[in-house]
Amino acid sequence: MRDHYSDFVKRGVAVVAIGPDGLDSFQRYWQNESLPYIGLPDPDHRVAKMYRQEVNLFKLGRMPLNCVVDLDGRIRYVHYSSNMADIPDNETFLNVIDKLNESSR
Repeated sequence: MRDHYSDFVKRGVAVVAIGPDGLDSFQRYWQNESLPYIGLPDPDHRVAKMYRQEVNLFKLGRMPLNCVVDLDGRIRYVHYSSNMADIPDNETFLNVIDKLNESSR
């Protein structure tokens, strides 16, 4: 996401990454990685439960979950990953966003 962040911004999109860490470690990670998008710590797993994110202790915790949510709060695209390598590429998200933008004209 970082490498294509400007492509998301050009489309009027806010990128939000939600993670299981507490505030302090989350902030350190965001600063160390110089991430330009929004990071939301979710140590109590409230957001993860709302979106039914899978937790697999044998795979060290939360499985990646990627969503495109529209301005009305509706999920327009969702991908539940089975492991860390099973994450759609940025082009997939950009294509979904382009189609949503086209259909809203």
